Amino acid sequence: MNDKTMTFSVGDEREREIRMILTTVYNALKEKGYNPINQIVGYILSEDPTYITTNQNARTLIRRLDRDEILQLLVKEFLTK
Repeated sequence: MNDKTMTFSVGDEREREIRMILTTVYNALKEKGYNPINQIVGYILSEDPTYITTNQNARTLIRRLDRDEILQLLVKEFLTK
């Protein structure tokens, strides 16, 4: 019998999903000629989906994320790099 405690983190998988969605949204906005940073910030502040294009299904994708999750990941990435 193994006496060591094993840990399992679902958080890592969720972070990967958030990164993938944000990257897709960023690229979709850029492809349509928008400033992706401004548009994503506008969405985060207002939760108004019209800030995000429907191109590449970006609007549907970003609405799968909670704004708190997005902010938490962005702050974590900024402060730990």
